[in-house]
Amino acid sequence: MANKDISIQDFYNLIKKSKRGKFKIYIGMSAGVGKTYRMLQEAHALLKNGVDVKIGYIETHQRKETEALLQGLPVITRRKLFYKGKELEELDVAAVLNMRPEVVIIDELAHTNIEGSKNEKRWQDVMEILEAGINVISAVNIQHIESLNEDVKSITNIEVKERIPDSVLREADEVVNIDLTADELIDRLKEGKIYTSDKIPAALKNFFQKEHILQLRELALKEVASQVERKVETEVIKGNTLKPERFLACISSNEQTAKTVIRKTARLANYYNSKWYVLYVQTMDESPEKIPLDKQRHLINNFKTATELGAEIIKMNSNNIAKTIIEQCEERQITTVCIGKPHFSLFRLILFTNVFNELLKKLSFSKVDLIILS
Repeated sequence: MANKDISIQDFYNLIKKSKRGKFKIYIGMSAGVGKTYRMLQEAHALLKNGVDVKIGYIETHQRKETEALLQGLPVITRRKLFYKGKELEELDVAAVLNMRPEVVIIDELAHTNIEGSKNEKRWQDVMEILEAGINVISAVNIQHIESLNEDVKSITNIEVKERIPDSVLREADEVVNIDLTADELIDRLKEGKIYTSDKIPAALKNFFQKEHILQLRELALKEVASQVERKVETEVIKGNTLKPERFLACISSNEQTAKTVIRKTARLANYYNSKWYVLYVQTMDESPEKIPLDKQRHLINNFKTATELGAEIIKMNSNNIAKTIIEQCEERQITTVCIGKPHFSLFRLILFTNVFNELLKKLSFSKVDLIILS
């Protein structure tokens, strides 16, 4: 009976997926590579071929080349709102759903909607439109991807606040990289094709340094390659009968270590297109009465981040961490356990040796891999 139920659910999921709109994302290493320009070119090509395509939201940033391409394209009027005494404009999701175009172009996927909007983020608007069976073409810069946040910060010394969960990329049917060399991008900046002249000197000193661009370009190329490989593995290699990867990220109330373990495990799970979990074992020393409120708050924020990145959260109360990890590995059929690099003094490391030895021994016996993330 269970198998029959699974079969029915699989068929229902297939039907549901077939009714959903197709989703295409253009990714770039930074502002100014030409994502919006390419989307508008595609809109013109679709319109020429008789496709009902409409512009839901485009941000031209007053770039003349981009503004010129908007001419002749049908635009859905934006929703106007007053916020803090200013009139602002947002994507009108209701209008898109009512008009039901075959394809809608929606820029700035990582944008945060004005307070009071139905959805907090534009990517959530896009998911709603896709569920209605409307095809969407959108764009995002590599620095807005959640699991790459720490990498981008280490490259640019800038923490990007507006981010999209990696799960949004996994929803895409097609991911396309808009690539330029570092020199081409810097030339575009100097020519005033990205920012107005008053912003160019600061941009050259900060985000648009050549070494920064090269590293961001590498991140973008790797991300798109990973998405393509995932698509090949899930859609082409149907007969692969290998045991699917399942990752278990083990965290404590240490904010930074937990954040690193979560983001890096999310990258691994995304690469293998696999299910993953975050395990927090609350010992007596980490009970709510014993850890400060700020640590509790950081812990909750890390759970939220992990959930947004596609993890399932497991919270357990136990003083035997190794035993709890092993039990969860067996119950969830985990193939790889990810932990943070221990930040112990030599004395504490000696004290904790038995815990690690016990964990390594049991994982080895269970044929489960252990990854220590620094």
